Amino acid sequence: MSQNESQTTITLADLIDNLKLGGGSVITSITELEPAAGPHASVAPAKFVDGSKSVFAYETRYIVEKPEGQDAPKKEEESKDAEKVVKGKSQKVVLIDSKQSELNRAEAAIEQGRQYGDEAAIKIPRAVVTYQTENGPVEYTDMELSHRVFDGHFRAGRIDGKPITENDQYRALRNCTPADMSALLNTAPAALLFGAWDSTRKSNQVRLRSALVGEIIGVLADQEPGAEHRQARRGGARVDAVAASVQLTPKDMESLVNDQEAELSAKNVAARRKEAKTAKADARISASTLGLGSIPPVLEETGAVACRRIIRSWVLSLATLRQLRFGQDETKNVAARALLAALGLNAIARAERELYIRANCDLIESSAPVVTLDQRFGEKKPFAPLTVEQADQLLLEAIENAKKAGVADWNGQTFNVEGNLTIIKNATAEDAE
Repeated sequence: MSQNESQTTITLADLIDNLKLGGGSVITSITELEPAAGPHASVAPAKFVDGSKSVFAYETRYIVEKPEGQDAPKKEEESKDAEKVVKGKSQKVVLIDSKQSELNRAEAAIEQGRQYGDEAAIKIPRAVVTYQTENGPVEYTDMELSHRVFDGHFRAGRIDGKPITENDQYRALRNCTPADMSALLNTAPAALLFGAWDSTRKSNQVRLRSALVGEIIGVLADQEPGAEHRQARRGGARVDAVAASVQLTPKDMESLVNDQEAELSAKNVAARRKEAKTAKADARISASTLGLGSIPPVLEETGAVACRRIIRSWVLSLATLRQLRFGQDETKNVAARALLAALGLNAIARAERELYIRANCDLIESSAPVVTLDQRFGEKKPFAPLTVEQADQLLLEAIENAKKAGVADWNGQTFNVEGNLTIIKNATAEDAE
């Protein structure tokens, strides 16, 4: 019997016991990852904008070294080298996937489960804003929009032809207080787990921190001073099978722009017309801005990095969930918190199921996730790695328990909002200035 098979799975009783005041602080899931092609392969970390540059995010972290040939440090009584196992040191790391990005992946995984008709996923209440476009209706859920049900797309929407801000059900969501979050629990619970902020309201703003956080970091292979600035550069190019270069007369450029105007960005159209107008009649203008012709290989500053170790971490904060109340009845409070915790574990399990990050960042698990419940005073309880099947069953049990407690009734109810057409009419794919 393997170690994972000998471990118990998390039960609803575990959640209920630890969501009473004074219970454990967190449940964590930690996984060792590695480049899919092997240790020699580089990986592309997350990019961030710093001024006009694209950069990677480097940090110094305290890393406990993993003993050779072991998936996780053993307890002191199991190893004579326990003192060596727990020792670590500061290391340079790179952020491979940020906390916000990992949450987005978890939310998307739940939405995918709903689309596939998974029994547990389809029971989760949600808010949906629908835009009527010329190509048909397009839906966005509170798990896709950054401020959840308080996102600007919801706040600008309408219900039954009236502004959403006049709707009693939406006003109840915005008027939730720390003493009672019941309205959100039964309409748009994503806000309670993943966090939300009713940021534009002039007063009585709902602010909820995320009870679930995750990230992936890579420990740089080169730890010498300045190593973080010596990452591999990436080569980029475009090959046009028809012609290496397409040079147009001003008249031809304007003709091509006119033909494609409906599908080009306004910014690109304006720039091309200005270019054609100011060029001499016998001049030639490169059509590369319209996606024609080849682009010779160039090296970008931010390519990829080499990592000696890659670690994915999830933290579900039970302490955060215990700050939420749903009235004066503590039995109802605990049932509601357990429901949200089960949703959080479901999100982790679904997000971990697919290791899809980005191009040039293909990873695999080098060991099973280590799932641990904090039991306070330095005590920890290990559990078997989360699976979607077990997490679904746990969520269904938590849904039934909350219903019996009279605090929540999840039946896949949807809070529907009509998207404001003014937003769609003025939407553009261009980057913000």
